[in-house]
Amino acid sequence: MKFASRVATTMQSGLDELFTAPDPELISFAGGYPDATMFPQAALQGAFAQATEESAAFQYGDSWGLPRLRRHIAQWLQKDGIPATAQDVLLTQGAQQGIDLAAKMLLNPGDGLVVEAPTYLGALAAFNAYEPQYYEVPMAADGMDLGALQKILMTHKIKMIYTVPDFQNPTGAVMSLAKRKALIALANQYDVIILEDGPYRWLRYQGESLPPLKHFDTQGRVIFLGSMSKILAPSLRLGWMVAAPKLLEAAAALRGASDVESSQLVHRAVALYLEQNDFDAHLDQLRQCYGAKLKLMHHAISAQLPAGYQLSQPAGGFFLWLTAPAGVDMTALQAQRLAPAHVSVVPSKNLTPSHQLLNGARLTFAAPPTAKIEPGSARLTAALAATATAQAHRA
Repeated sequence: MKFASRVATTMQSGLDELFTAPDPELISFAGGYPDATMFPQAALQGAFAQATEESAAFQYGDSWGLPRLRRHIAQWLQKDGIPATAQDVLLTQGAQQGIDLAAKMLLNPGDGLVVEAPTYLGALAAFNAYEPQYYEVPMAADGMDLGALQKILMTHKIKMIYTVPDFQNPTGAVMSLAKRKALIALANQYDVIILEDGPYRWLRYQGESLPPLKHFDTQGRVIFLGSMSKILAPSLRLGWMVAAPKLLEAAAALRGASDVESSQLVHRAVALYLEQNDFDAHLDQLRQCYGAKLKLMHHAISAQLPAGYQLSQPAGGFFLWLTAPAGVDMTALQAQRLAPAHVSVVPSKNLTPSHQLLNGARLTFAAPPTAKIEPGSARLTAALAATATAQAHRA
């Protein structure tokens, strides 16, 4: 059987590796799951039970999503600095569908696409299907290297820039205010669309939030994506896209031809949940939980980290970024040292289109139970130390 070329590129993304854990002793720092104990299960059960009392919950809707829920999300976004109305919001099957729709809408094979290096693995899996020409921009502590970006924009035709400016997946970096404004200016100058992926914006554990890129957008160049997956429950598969009218209309037409719509039942239940519960209080509970887990994991790892290794210290999000000494291949280390020690991370190889970044790894503190963070960290640092010792002997 002869598949389309997009099948091979998508199957080789490495995305499946995040969700396979056959080892019963495994402590996984890999998959970016939320903490299941933080799901507001009783409140959601009540909302779904109430939603099922309405016959319309079982009927078709439209490609845009339930207007009532779109109004709630628009009001929430207004508080966050995005001047949106319900008409500016397209509901999607998680932010992942928003990434796919943006790529489907804008990218022809060979079109220029800028991504951060490293970047979100799932985004690369979505983009690969549309066969773009990738351009990688290195990450700094305050976001992507805009000097490197400008050189790319000056010498190549770029259609879209993909960025996660708040608690970037995988590094945890936050783009500075100056860089946010400068990025918008570059997009305006070079006629580029920015795809702003914002699933972690509401998970800041210290410091003050910065306005989203969409806040500074005056020419309709920013497509903003949000999601309930990390802040309510992933199985709802509920996300949203905010963009200029022409972009939203095109995205809605494309999603109508793909899956027609998202679940009306889910939309009604989430709308009821938001109307009957204090969502801000729920977010505060998430921040307390994840902030404590971040502090615990960072201390447990950094206290035993071998010389030459560096660990990021983000102010929010789900991830820590581990940088090994040059010459260390974290993919090989995962297979040869970490897997036998029953601990897993996400090596950096698949987090860039070129697969050339080898000495980094993403670690999540959100998913593992609190009781397993210190034992898992001890396994990890012991494996790193054994690797360092072996390398020193070979030297």
